[in-house]
Amino acid sequence: MKRGRFRKYSYPPWLRLCRDVCHQFIIPITIVQAVRTIFLPTSFDVLFLAILILLAVAFYFDYV
Repeated sequence: MKRGRFRKYSYPPWLRLCRDVCHQFIIPITIVQAVRTIFLPTSFDVLFLAILILLAVAFYFDYV
């Protein structure tokens, strides 16, 4: 099976818009979650913060 080339601009417009909005708001949400995790750490908060950090790194290196 031949795999096609990955093109991020071949997404539908609504998906590109959703991706751009997520890219714009991921850093402020991560900072707020980090402050919340420092003051009231629960296992969910730590896991959610780790997911947000990984998502921010993926957006930074253009993996998403």
